[in-house]
Amino acid sequence: MRGDMDEHSSSPLIWILAGEASGDVLGARLMQALRDRSPAVRFAGVGGTRMEEQGLHSLFPMRDLAVMGLVEILPRVRALSARLTQAVDDIAARKPDLVITIDSPGFALRLLRRIAHTGVLRVHYVAPQVWAWRQKRVKEFPGLWDELLCLLPFEEAFFSRHGLLTRFVGHPVLQSGAQNGDGARFHQQHGLAPDARVLVLMPGSRRSEAPRLLPVFGQMLALLRKDMPDLVPVIPVSPVVAATVARETANWPVRPVIVTDIQDKHDAFAAAGAALTKSGTSTLELALAGVPMAVTYRVNPITAFMARRLIKVPYVAMVNLLAGRAIVPELLQEQCKPSVLAKAVKRLFENQQIVQQQKEAFRTVLDGLQGPDGKLPADAAADAVLALLNERKGQAHLSS
Repeated sequence: MRGDMDEHSSSPLIWILAGEASGDVLGARLMQALRDRSPAVRFAGVGGTRMEEQGLHSLFPMRDLAVMGLVEILPRVRALSARLTQAVDDIAARKPDLVITIDSPGFALRLLRRIAHTGVLRVHYVAPQVWAWRQKRVKEFPGLWDELLCLLPFEEAFFSRHGLLTRFVGHPVLQSGAQNGDGARFHQQHGLAPDARVLVLMPGSRRSEAPRLLPVFGQMLALLRKDMPDLVPVIPVSPVVAATVARETANWPVRPVIVTDIQDKHDAFAAAGAALTKSGTSTLELALAGVPMAVTYRVNPITAFMARRLIKVPYVAMVNLLAGRAIVPELLQEQCKPSVLAKAVKRLFENQQIVQQQKEAFRTVLDGLQGPDGKLPADAAADAVLALLNERKGQAHLSS
């Protein structure tokens, strides 16, 4: 069975970790690309449902690691520390050929540091965003990994300046299929009127995010209902938080359509006239699907205060950061309130000039995310991992 220990097998064992839903998708694609190239490869580690579909038997539930925020993490420090020790012990017992950590730097970088003395090859996939805040932290990274695989084109130069071996592999959003949805199918499947206006709401994949944004979204819908009675809110979420979202939206003035299936999510994008989303990769998914959007976010006030003092980039929305200008509105913290959000949503549905300007900017941003030599991002990442393994194997052969 894949993922189990097998001391007698000569096939490579890769220990791989993802700590949240986006990393789980990345990990699953990478596992598939690795297996396409090396069918005998085995996997162990921590992941979610997508990685488990690729044969991983997760050491513990990935959801135990999905937490965000300087204040939000404090009550879970002891539990996270126990999971870290469990992961370190599992790596020591299995003695993998290579360890891959995906994103989740709060946990992943601690893990890489704890196993540095073992000499096992280490790859970190998705660069820590120290270029955005606390840039001095980059001095802590030498020795943490043998190679860093980054998603954004400017990151390779940034980390290379600090003497860190870094490879740009392209952004995985290009493999998401977000642009391939069927809007008519979404209307039909969910019994929506052909002229219903669909609003996609993306509150986040972490359990700590959705409860903070959903009450504001519900109050916003109460305001929009007066002028837009045909508005249908759709909330694509990971299965991990689906129950939380259903509970939090039970008393909304408009019953939302909650989707957890990837294809249903992409169909919702195709049907949508606008979206309201948290910052991050979700903005790139929506851009790929051509959905006009506004970005909003709200965290604990103490977290927000500290973040504002540390963040060194002018934008938090990934599409704005890559474009170098504000192509979508950023309605953060104090501006994340029902009246402001309702106004932004109405403009997206009613002002076609704004919509067209956003879509044209999206195309330019996405063109810059293509991986090297036209490879799909997962393929480029898999090639980098196998090249590292082969290099180590060659060194061992020369020294024997």
